[in-house]
Amino acid sequence: MTIRARRGGWSGIWAPMAVAALLRLGLMLAAWLRTGTAVMTQGDTSSYLEPGRSLILHGYFANGGLAEIDRTPGYPIFAMLAGMLSGNVLLAVTVQIVLSVGSVALLGRIADHVFPDRSAGVVAAWLFACEPISIVYSVRLMPETLYVFLLFLTIERALAFQVRGKLAAVAAASVALVPATFVRPVSYYLFPALALGLVFTAPRFGGLRWKAPVLLLVIAIPSLAAWQVRNWIETGYGGFSSIVEKNLYFFQSAEVTAETRQVSLGTVQKGLGYPDEASYLAAHPEQRTWGQAARLRFMRSYAMEILSRHPWLYLRSHLAGVGVVAFTPCAAEWLQLLGVYPKEPAMPRRILNEGLLGSARYVLLEHPAMAAWMVLLEVYLLVLYGLAIRGLFAGGGSKKMLLTLAGVALYFLLISGGAQAVGRYRLPVMGELCVLAAGGLVTLCRTQVSKSRPGAPEL
Repeated sequence: MTIRARRGGWSGIWAPMAVAALLRLGLMLAAWLRTGTAVMTQGDTSSYLEPGRSLILHGYFANGGLAEIDRTPGYPIFAMLAGMLSGNVLLAVTVQIVLSVGSVALLGRIADHVFPDRSAGVVAAWLFACEPISIVYSVRLMPETLYVFLLFLTIERALAFQVRGKLAAVAAASVALVPATFVRPVSYYLFPALALGLVFTAPRFGGLRWKAPVLLLVIAIPSLAAWQVRNWIETGYGGFSSIVEKNLYFFQSAEVTAETRQVSLGTVQKGLGYPDEASYLAAHPEQRTWGQAARLRFMRSYAMEILSRHPWLYLRSHLAGVGVVAFTPCAAEWLQLLGVYPKEPAMPRRILNEGLLGSARYVLLEHPAMAAWMVLLEVYLLVLYGLAIRGLFAGGGSKKMLLTLAGVALYFLLISGGAQAVGRYRLPVMGELCVLAAGGLVTLCRTQVSKSRPGAPEL
């Protein structure tokens, strides 16, 4: 069923969509007045813009004259077409805000599929409309907002298939997830995971339990394989994105090495040649004549040797990264946009190395206003987790759909761990949390009403 069928129209969704737009546009305006567009485009943004500009203007996806294999073309193309081809940052951000507001509507539909209560969809939409990471990253030129919109579309169509048993919904889910993976390769392994899930959750008639997963993969595999063939032809590298090898080398194996040597991660990374090509070649002069593929093979081989010698250290490091993704409040991103984040080196650079308690004590004593904002965001996040747990186990939703949402959320948490983990990687999880939390909040309110009015019928 759709929102229209269950609530007699879109009236319940318009309000959270309007508030979502106001919050995001308000932050964009405040950030522009305080810091211009510098923070909106800082960090990794340039690594997406350059290959996108090369592709649009010259028909060649490249960076610095070399075939680009770190980034996939999804977000670079989007950013160029949204306004960055002419350097219009505010236009591109506004387009992202439109997509973020669209994600609010999609989340309402997802919650309507999962929970029988008529108000769960509206509650989920309100929760995501006010979700801090969604707000702040709609105002940063990064792939998260576009990715989440496509991910929510994928989830909504997958759940619609469970409701109606129409293979067209599976096809639509796969068609949405393919461009999502070209925006952020993190969902590369979500295809087999979803296919396996469909084996157990698809309706039991018409052979859907084998037709649905086969259809999902048949649509997805040719597109993903075509990009890997392109990478192989251009550079000799056969993977989907070389960021995998670089993360293994510069972060995951480096973190394990730092633990064994009792030094900081930054020290090890510097010795490995991080963060740019000049530093890398200074650390490995013998590789100056090597091609991209040869260097990546070296990185993978070196990293896997380190990780295989210390599997338990690696597991601990990876799970610590999962914790970072799951519980980091992401207050710094807000304060940077508004130009009030303390200048380097006034803040701890890496909590995992410098210690959680020591870092928290320093921030509390030296920057109490920032500490208060961090606490507020953390409390919001913990309450959301608590409500999501209640919604998962006591929300009264479809068990198959609840398992699908929980499985997708767990996938993103587990795959995003490691030393490179940051709080923004949690954004694909926040939609599932908001849906589950909506179910938990609705049942909690219903229980409280029933207790306050003995004998009254349940809402």
